[in-house]
Amino acid sequence: MSKDYYNILGVDKNASPDEIKKAFRKLAHEHHPDKKSGDEAKFKELNQAYQILSDPKKRAQYDQFGSDFGEARAGGGQGFSGFSDFTGGFNINMDDLGDIFGGLGDVFNFSGQGGSRGRRSRRGNDIQALLAIDFNEAVFGAEKEISLKKTVKCSRCQGEGREPGTEVITCKTCGGQGRVTRVQRTILGNMQVQMTCEACHGEGKIFKEKCSACRGAGLAQQIVNLKIKIPAGIDNNETIRLSGQGEAAPKGASAGDLYLKIRVNADRRFERDGVNIKSWAEISFSQAALGDKIEVVTVDGPVDLKIPEGTQSGKIFILRGKGVPYLNGRGAFGRTQAKRGDHLVEVIVKTPAGLSKKQKELLKESGL
Repeated sequence: MSKDYYNILGVDKNASPDEIKKAFRKLAHEHHPDKKSGDEAKFKELNQAYQILSDPKKRAQYDQFGSDFGEARAGGGQGFSGFSDFTGGFNINMDDLGDIFGGLGDVFNFSGQGGSRGRRSRRGNDIQALLAIDFNEAVFGAEKEISLKKTVKCSRCQGEGREPGTEVITCKTCGGQGRVTRVQRTILGNMQVQMTCEACHGEGKIFKEKCSACRGAGLAQQIVNLKIKIPAGIDNNETIRLSGQGEAAPKGASAGDLYLKIRVNADRRFERDGVNIKSWAEISFSQAALGDKIEVVTVDGPVDLKIPEGTQSGKIFILRGKGVPYLNGRGAFGRTQAKRGDHLVEVIVKTPAGLSKKQKELLKESGL
């Protein structure tokens, strides 16, 4: 009797591959034999349905002939080439296993890398470092040098892991493929699984003599000096990502990245507010009342600030373009324009203390 694989997975005949995969994963977890409520027979049935419907060629054959192999052949059809896998054994590449079973790899008791994945070296590790800079360096940018101890390519073998000049031999175990096929017995029957070759660790080749410096690892620990360009306007706790400046990876794989967290040292003269800079200036009672010109310190150096008559304590004066640089859209010819924030100066009127009797009388007479 022909099986309705769509009904087994609870999907429509026009279901997309993603809908079929989602339905299988949900039901497979529910009927997992290792679960208390699991059903081994149902789990096998679900797997069979998914293997057919997830393969475009097999799905087309199933839609045409159904699941009865005998009837298909008797009717002169092409038959179900590939369906016999489910009556005897399986042939699965381990690279596809995680995608097919969505985390159910433990059902088959598999471990390690498989297929071509075993031949790809793992990317190098990312590393993090902290760099402290001064307030002015954060505003205008700077070039700094840092020292890091990290994993680098072995200088003797250039990361290959072999002694320079030594012979490279094709791995006899895997024939240079980097993977081998093993047959494992599972609850679903015998399964042929492609595993990473243990003899060459997925490389497909063996060196007659390993590098004497790194013992074949292709890597070494070393203190590295790096020159870092700090961009103008960077703020406290922001991070600079330096691609490829992390730890090296073996066998020519790409290096990781360096994430440099910036710590801006406090400056007692200034306070940052986004792209603006704040500071404070004390003026005397007479300067506030009569007006004056005072000198204010900015990140660009000292500038003169005019204090008008009758200035109140807490008054904020704005020095345009004396703040933090920032990018502001595109200018002529598509070039990025750099602009600067402002410097905000808050004046604080210092109230005189310890006045003499005469001074007090003069103040009363003036009406101030």
